[in-house]
Amino acid sequence: MARIAVFGAGGRVGRHLVAEADGRGHQVTAVVRDPAKYPGLAAGNVTVVAGDVTDPAGVAAAVTGHDAVISSIYREDIDAKELYGGAARALLAGLGEAGVGRLVVIGLAATLETERGVRVLDAPDFPEAFRTFALGHAAGLEVLRSAPPELDWLVANPPMNLEWEGARTGRYRLFGGQLPPGGGRISYADLAIAVLDEIETPQHHRTQLAVAD
Repeated sequence: MARIAVFGAGGRVGRHLVAEADGRGHQVTAVVRDPAKYPGLAAGNVTVVAGDVTDPAGVAAAVTGHDAVISSIYREDIDAKELYGGAARALLAGLGEAGVGRLVVIGLAATLETERGVRVLDAPDFPEAFRTFALGHAAGLEVLRSAPPELDWLVANPPMNLEWEGARTGRYRLFGGQLPPGGGRISYADLAIAVLDEIETPQHHRTQLAVAD
């Protein structure tokens, strides 16, 4: 049994991550900005606490004593570069202060490569409406790449086709840093399985990869 902190625990992906970790018997700290908004999140082995993933001191306070941290965050009220770059810097500082050595971040398929050195977001036909959001995730990834060697980080990128109502099949495939053929698809529940498998038995280190069916 491990102690796992989940930032963004109230979101769609976050709730599945919390449920999967709880179902496996782990002690889960669900970190959200306002616990009062998530009255049903605290159940089983789950404790809900208030925290801000962009605040290094707050991160350290929330994760002290934990074995691993998962970040699955989204906010509309902050510029994407500020959010994801700031969160990555705060996580590096906070986890370093707390002595937590494993971090898995839920990323975005746009940072994957279609060929060596060419990201999805670099394509001429990449939708302009999503470019700022994609560049925010890319900024966070670059911060993680500068992490000290003692932090074992991973960015798990789901495909564009995330199925909210998709079934929990227990099946998934990993594609390294390349976009899966056809873009891939996966359910939220199966994405959570892949992430918790990496928490329990780390197989990929200091890199990003694609997770799809």
